[in-house]
Amino acid sequence: ALYRDLGDRMRNTVIITMTEFGRAIRQNGSGGTDHGHASVVFVAGGSVKGGKVYGLWPGLASEQLHEGRDLALTTDFRAVFSEILTGHMGAEDVSKVFPGFKQTSSPKVL
Repeated sequence: ALYRDLGDRMRNTVIITMTEFGRAIRQNGSGGTDHGHASVVFVAGGSVKGGKVYGLWPGLASEQLHEGRDLALTTDFRAVFSEILTGHMGAEDVSKVFPGFKQTSSPKVL
C-alpha cells in the first residue's frame, strides 16, 4: 500500500527496517529466546536493487555460531546504512553518524 500511495515519489524513497538486536538460536529456560548477536535489515525503495538477499549465510552448526549460541554476524548494519547515506542521501562523511567505523566493503544494495 505504501508503494502505491507514494507513486512516483517512491523513486526518491528508501525505507530501512531493522531490529536493535537478534535472537539466540536456542531456547532459554523459560521456553523463549534471549537477545542475540546478529539480526536482519530490510531495505526497500526505488533505487534499491531488490529481490535478493545480501550477505552470507553463516550456518547453524555449533562451530558456526557466535560464542556457541548466536547467529554469526556477516554484514555490519553500518555498511548498509553508510551506503544509503552516501549513495542515496549524498553524504560525504559518515563518520559523524558512525564514529570510528571503517567501511571496508559495500553490500551494493543501491
